Amino acid sequence: MYATPPDHGRLETRRIWTTAELNDYLDFPHVGQAFVVERYCLETKTGETSREIAYGLTSRTPQQADPQRVLQVNRGHWTIENSCHYILDWNYEEDRSRIRTGYGPENVTRLRRFAIGAIKSHGTRSVAQKMGYRQQVCGFYSKAP
Repeated sequence: MYATPPDHGRLETRRIWTTAELNDYLDFPHVGQAFVVERYCLETKTGETSREIAYGLTSRTPQQADPQRVLQVNRGHWTIENSCHYILDWNYEEDRSRIRTGYGPENVTRLRRFAIGAIKSHGTRSVAQKMGYRQQVCGFYSKAP
């Protein structure tokens, strides 16, 4: 069982079950084990509770990844996903973008992700700070005070 710190006004508890006994029945290449993650969430302000169940597969065998490791990797996936979205939305205001037709949204997002990757590859700790510096020096963009 894994309990998360009370972030954003909620307390989450996760439990995981893993098995390799289903591998012969699964038509999925390179399956190492199947798993079930059960999430309980308590909204600390309202007292409202919720329960979610997620099913998954991993190529890692039980010898390569015990249940705690599978849960850790599963949780880490969303940290990365949320981090990318946060950077895109905060620095590029992506949620407010007016590019909505054809391949435009996909292409612009790819360019933005490329730019973020280029900034991060130079050892910059804060993408926002580096972008702000470039915007001030080059005069590309200026937010109203």
